[in-house]
Amino acid sequence: MGGPSAEREVSLSSGRECAAALRVAGFEVIEIDPGATPGTGFVSELDRARPDVVFNALHGRWGEDGCVQGILEWLRLPYTHSGVLASALAMDKSRAKDAFRTAGLPIVESVIADADEVRRRHVIAPPYVVKPNDEGSSVGVYIVHDGANQPPQLADTMPARVMVETYAPGRELTTTVMGDRALGVTEIITEGWYDYDAKYSVGGSRHVIPAEIPADIQAACLDYALRAHVALGCRGLSRTDFRWDEARGLDGLILLEVNTQPGMTPTSLAPEQAAHAGIDFPTLMRWMVEDALCPR
Repeated sequence: MGGPSAEREVSLSSGRECAAALRVAGFEVIEIDPGATPGTGFVSELDRARPDVVFNALHGRWGEDGCVQGILEWLRLPYTHSGVLASALAMDKSRAKDAFRTAGLPIVESVIADADEVRRRHVIAPPYVVKPNDEGSSVGVYIVHDGANQPPQLADTMPARVMVETYAPGRELTTTVMGDRALGVTEIITEGWYDYDAKYSVGGSRHVIPAEIPADIQAACLDYALRAHVALGCRGLSRTDFRWDEARGLDGLILLEVNTQPGMTPTSLAPEQAAHAGIDFPTLMRWMVEDALCPR
């Protein structure tokens, strides 16, 4: 839990919630925070502990992009969530889209561009979205609306290369996959963009579960989420986010991205969907630990 990414505080919150639920489920739990600058001490700590399973509650770069997964593979420690390749693919939005496109899933067009060029001119026609290619939790997202005269003035903290993608209008939907089962569809209602604050602040968003959508859209969300999970090679728990332009029916349903390590905070969507499916939080935690122990 914790770690060095921009999502450190969210990870600490997720870790505390998971540790408490794991103890309720009957497990002995050791909490390890690699800190803002993880190094050999983290590896030594894991090696000394030699846990039966590592519950990975890290978010963002290093924690869910395949890096820590590689360390755990090297230490031969079973761990929750996706493996090295699926984690790296999902975190790299451009390569993930290649996998979705190959699987026949609906996505919007996008380009990778120099941040300085994006500041100078519209690299694609508005409306569009600019975001880091390899961050999660809506960190550093800019929306350029139709008719905008000026390109976005990206913060200096944005990476040198960014993704620019066509804006997908409509309602925000999300589906959690648990193993080989899609749990349900939630609609996320906010006052504006579903950004970092809307995701993690109490009252930042409202969740409607089950989403009040037509049966064919619900079925498509469940189908697409499971197919995306498989296309990336995910395991354990994942969450797929969609936009749905209801004026266009099924053609208006767009897959945005897959999160291989969904948040486990009090406002998080995956535990909420599991609970709606009759799986309480400690039971979900137990399933994730047992899933990590399954032979691959």
